[in-house]
Amino acid sequence: SWQHRNFFPPEGAVTLRGVLGTQEQTASATYRRSNFRRRDNILTGLLSYSDVQRDAYDARTVTLAGGLERQTNIIFQKKWVWRIGAELIASDEADFFSAIAGGRRTFFIGALPLSLSYDGSDDLLNPTTGFRLGGRISPELSFQGSSFGYAKAQIDGSVYQPVGDRIVLAARTRLGSIFGSQVSRIAPSRRFYAGGGGAVRGYGYQAIGPRDADNDPIGCKSLAEFSLEARVRFGNFGVVPCVDAGNISTSFMPRFRDLRIGAGMGLRYYSSFGPIRLDIGTPLNPQTGDPRVAVYVSLGQAF
Repeated sequence: SWQHRNFFPPEGAVTLRGVLGTQEQTASATYRRSNFRRRDNILTGLLSYSDVQRDAYDARTVTLAGGLERQTNIIFQKKWVWRIGAELIASDEADFFSAIAGGRRTFFIGALPLSLSYDGSDDLLNPTTGFRLGGRISPELSFQGSSFGYAKAQIDGSVYQPVGDRIVLAARTRLGSIFGSQVSRIAPSRRFYAGGGGAVRGYGYQAIGPRDADNDPIGCKSLAEFSLEARVRFGNFGVVPCVDAGNISTSFMPRFRDLRIGAGMGLRYYSSFGPIRLDIGTPLNPQTGDPRVAVYVSLGQAF
């Protein structure tokens, strides 16, 4: 990546970014104006091309997007943050349903994503008390053969409760739904998926839920995820036993039966800029093809 933080004064940054990998090739240009009309208001614009290969789908996508948001950060953490945006997307994609239809499908999508979040926790990267609640809705108009509309909504909540000086109990819930269209008509890249380090540990990325004849995930219209962990700290180090559960469904309402459950143990190193985490998880009721053990490395707590 290359960035000029003041290419368009005042505070108008330009970032050029490229990814050349075995499963992703991306080129993007981002415009970002900080403190737009008010401190910590951010105006953004994005033009990108990506070619992404996932187990669930392959997608070659051109995106033109813009947005205005109220930002939080570790220096000036805010209770309320929000974002309003607009997206124009052209995406050529292949998945299980396109194979039935005889080839790749091209989707033209217009979206108006809106989000609002409340952060009542005491720390952005390592919360020990309080709670967080956020919601996102994206009305979308899609054209593929004919035009149709739907809305994608998601709610996230988490709570943090200290127990003594060394232990913090943390819990998270995520619910999502797509209203207004059949799964097969929605672009694969716009559906819900579950599994992975930020979702249900012990399972592969996007691996939970219905699968096709090749044992690849197909994505669905609703999502339900739950996590519970105990963060035990010893100075600059810590251990985190955890249990996660989740599933996706073809119905528009999240379903809480047939949940895939994963359990594991994490290690934490609490650096000066935030915790570095290593999580090891295993699926308790795996599907065919799921790994016995999955490892995740990241910065910050899982939620």
